[in-house]
Parts: sequence; C-alpha cells; structure tokens
Amino acid sequence: MSSNLVSLVTQFLTPDMIGRIATALGLDRNKVQTAVSALVPGLLAAFSNVATQQGGAQKLADAANQQAGALANFANMLGGGGQTAFLDKGSQLLSSLLGSQDKSALLGAITKFAGINQSAGGSLLGALAPIVMGTIAQHQGAGRTVNASGVANLLAGQKDNIAAALPAGFSNLLSGSGLLSSLGGAARTAASVGSEAARAAGSTARVVGDSAQRATAARSSNWLYWLIPLAAIAALLIYFAVKPTEQIAQQGMTAAQNLMVSGVDIRKQVTDSVAGLRTTLDGVNDVASAQAALPKLQELTAQINKVGGLTDQFTPEQRKLLAGLVDPLMPTLNQLFDKVLAIPGVAEVLKPSIDALKAKLTAIA
Repeated sequence: MSSNLVSLVTQFLTPDMIGRIATALGLDRNKVQTAVSALVPGLLAAFSNVATQQGGAQKLADAANQQAGALANFANMLGGGGQTAFLDKGSQLLSSLLGSQDKSALLGAITKFAGINQSAGGSLLGALAPIVMGTIAQHQGAGRTVNASGVANLLAGQKDNIAAALPAGFSNLLSGSGLLSSLGGAARTAASVGSEAARAAGSTARVVGDSAQRATAARSSNWLYWLIPLAAIAALLIYFAVKPTEQIAQQGMTAAQNLMVSGVDIRKQVTDSVAGLRTTLDGVNDVASAQAALPKLQELTAQINKVGGLTDQFTPEQRKLLAGLVDPLMPTLNQLFDKVLAIPGVAEVLKPSIDALKAKLTAIA
C-alpha cells in the first residue's frame, strides 16, 4: 500500500513545528494550524494538476530534486538570518510551478479560509512549498534522483487522499480556479461525504435535543410551566433558521430576473456558452481536432457577442451581476486556453478565435 503524502507532510509539521513557524512569522498559532491543514492538501492538489500538463511532471521532478534537503534545513532557517531568503525561494518555486494566476488563486483562498492577510499567506506558501516538494523527494528514497514519471504516478495515486484531506470550506474557495481539476470525482465525493457528515451531525443534535426536552417534560409536574418557554424558543429558532433561507432564495430569484434583457436570459446564455466552450476545448488534442472545433468556437463567439451587444442596455446592478457570474470562471478558462494553444500546431488554427473569445469574456468580467 502506498504512503499517504498528506500524512507524511503533516508528520513533519508537528505541533512544535507549527508553533515555531507561527513565532518566526509573527502569526497566531491557531491561524497557522488552520492554514497548514488546508495548504498541505491544497498544494498537493495544485501540483497534481501541474503533473497532468505538458512538461509539468518534469518541472515537478526538477523542483523535488532541488528541494531534497529542504526538510533537514527547514528548522535551522526559522528565525535565522536565512529565513527571508528561504521564504523568497519558496515563493519563486511556487510561481515557477503554478504560474502567477494559480498562485494568486491559492493565496486568495487561504487568506479567506484562515483569516490572515496577504503577506502572512504569502509567507506560509513560501515556507510550505519546499516542505511539500522535499517530502516528495524523500518519498522517492534518499539519494535517488526523482524522475518525471515517478512524480506523475505518485501524485496520480494520491488523489483520493488529497481530496479527503481538503477542508470543505477551502475546496469551495478553490472550486472555480481549476486547481482541483486533476482530482476529478474524488474532490466531489469528499465534498459530498463532508455534507452528509454535517447533516448527520445536525440530525444527531436534534435527536439529543428532542430527548432532553422529553425527559424534562416527564420530570416536570407542571408541564405548562416548561411548554410555554420551550414553544417561544422553538418559534425563535424557526424564525432565524427560515428567514435567511427565504432571503437567499428571494435574492437568487431577483438576480435571475434582473439578468433578463430584451427577452434574453443572459445568465443562461453565458452559462451555456461557457459549458459549450469547455466541452469543445476539452476535445482538442491535435491539429485535426482543432480544425473540427473551429466552427463551434466561432458559434460560441457569436453567442458571447450577442451578450456583449446587449450590455449598453444593462443597468449598473445588471453589469455587477454579470461580472460576478463571469469573473470566477476566467481563471479556469484561461488555463484551458493556454493548455490547448500549447498543443503543437493548434495555435495556428485556433488562436484568433480564442483571442477574440478571451477579449469578449474579459470585457464582460
């Protein structure tokens, strides 16, 4: 049975080590622990995504070989004169592997999830990236050179472990970035399990509460004395539970209605166009398939143009709603555009259409 990479990294990041990191960076220990619990599987998910890209596995192998001694040197760097240089190199390593866009998506997600600022999040990313890569190198065996196929196979076999370790809230923050795409169904399954567990916990709490109320009523000789305040509490709980749900539903309906312009359902038009775009580009793997995809891309461009042609009729609120719909999709789409255009010969066929699509979508966002 293969080792669990998430466990191997967290075994190195002991409570004592977490405390030392927090002290060295001047951060709250609990926030560092929260951030680390999300960033370890988050970084592994991001690296798994890199491994599926052309040349990505080799980049990871090179990085792992460079960080083979990171675990041994890490403790000495904390709080020492070399700490800043170590964090800067870790940040540069992450930029070279993920690119600035995906790195920014990871940074934005962790600052929101752990409640820390951008500077603190950047420092943690710079500290943890070498540790994760060093663990991958160590997993291959001391003194052995890490190769591309070894890294790719290792990460491909870890997707269930990585998905299971991702906190649900952190997964949600990364859902539109494309960083979790290599996990496939494993990420969705883990999220589903988390939701079921939450529902089960809520159900258990209700059963316990009901049992306690029944026991209290049975012990009381004057049941009305207990019933009246309990009924009042129940009414308040129902009010505060239902009211936000009603508000959310009403807001969703209002948003959908507010994106109807000249009889066109803008939300559906954009959602369908993006879904069609992703399906079409996913099918491109060579020049022939690119040529076959070109008419569909031109059709999708026309659909997006239709939306763009209506923006002059939008109210400021509608513009904001549309931007909020398109903007979260752009990181994933840009990654997909770059991936397709990197296929030999494809750029000559599709680049004009893709550039036009990107310009239209960016303008909308």
